[in-house]
Amino acid sequence: MKLDRPAFSHRSDSSVPPFSCGPLFAVMDAHCALCSRGASWIAHNDRAGEFTIIPMQSATGSALLAHYGLDPSDPVSWLYVEEGRAYSSLDAVMRIGRRLGGAWNLLSVFRVLPVSIQDALYRAVARNRYRLFGRSDLCSVPDPEVRKRLLA
Repeated sequence: MKLDRPAFSHRSDSSVPPFSCGPLFAVMDAHCALCSRGASWIAHNDRAGEFTIIPMQSATGSALLAHYGLDPSDPVSWLYVEEGRAYSSLDAVMRIGRRLGGAWNLLSVFRVLPVSIQDALYRAVARNRYRLFGRSDLCSVPDPEVRKRLLA
């Protein structure tokens, strides 16, 4: 789902700490094993090196989520910003897949579902992600591809 804010609006919000990254970033749960796998997936398929990954538990991650109207303590919250425009939910996952290209374009198959079903599917997985996939610490992941994209 597109979050209704002007492009790059986070840059003019004094509650968002200044940070430096490329044109694409994702704010995700640093304690979630599924999110850690997602970060690894992005890092290993981002041939252009465009993505930055920001833990939602960091000051920057929490402020960005709040800026876009998402709750940093809600397990459903995750954010993808592409060229200054913010997206969340399954829409964000599909956009990342399209950006990475190749077989990842297949994630777009979910577009056939109504947005309400996409969001419900995403919420169901997100709310149960610790139980289904376990916990992990994204910030201590030894994967060098993830580490170089991580803004902690």
